[in-house]
Formats: sequence, structure tokens, C-alpha cells
Amino acid sequence: MNAKLNVLALGYASAIISAIVMLLLGILGNLGIYTGAVEMMQEMHVFFSLSIAGIIAGMIEAAVISFVFMVGLAWIYNKFVK
Repeated sequence: MNAKLNVLALGYASAIISAIVMLLLGILGNLGIYTGAVEMMQEMHVFFSLSIAGIIAGMIEAAVISFVFMVGLAWIYNKFVK
């Protein structure tokens, strides 16, 4: 059985999920919920903050990082499936 991954589909899916999670984290952070997670995200992501612009920039940053990482992972996985 030759189970290759669709590289771009995995990249797009992970980018969308990452952006949604960052949006939810920004909303919940503004409500005072999950402040510890918000602080960690602000330390790990250059552009993320609790302002509207910071949340959008964090969503874009998370989506790009996730897309690149997962495309690379799927590409390597497909090389080993041969």
C-alpha cells in the first residue's frame, strides 16, 4: 500500500487550524481567560498581541509557520513512503 500525503492539502489545513486557534486565543485573552497561554504566545510569536492588529498579525504568522512546517514534514514523509 502506497499512502502518500497530499502535501498542499496538509499545509492548507494546518494553516487554517493555526489561524483559528490564534484567533480564539486572542479573543479569550481579551476576556481574561487563558492568560498564561496568551503570555506564552506573545513570547513565542513576534507579531501576536491582544490588539486587533496583533491578533490578525499573529494569525498570519502562525498560519505561515504552520504551513511551511507541515509541507516540509509531508514532503519528507512522502520521500520515505517510496
